[in-house]
Amino acid sequence: MEKSPKEPRAFLPLTAAMYQILVALADGERHGYAIMREVDAQTVGVIKLGPATLYTSLKRLLASGLVEENGDRPDPRLDDERRRYYRLSGLGRQVAIAETDRLEALVTAARRKPAFNEASASP
Repeated sequence: MEKSPKEPRAFLPLTAAMYQILVALADGERHGYAIMREVDAQTVGVIKLGPATLYTSLKRLLASGLVEENGDRPDPRLDDERRRYYRLSGLGRQVAIAETDRLEALVTAARRKPAFNEASASP
């Protein structure tokens, strides 16, 4: 059975950068620099997005319909009017959930292996 392009599983697997961007946008819209900071915080520094990776990934996510750009520009008295704000689309939310489930299944399968089981791991 062929997956529909709007079927969330058709977008999987996501790159780590794309997945973390979707997760960063789950709480609401953010501009690019705020996305980079959120990814750094939510991964405790394990994943650090540079500008090239961030904006290349955002371009792909926008083209795929997983992320939307807010067309409104901030009030220049309150924020830099050049900033672009991004938000998770409905499809993007579904894809992020599907990828979370996929990753969870992989970790669960690995944890069943004695070599990766925390209870049997030697100190």
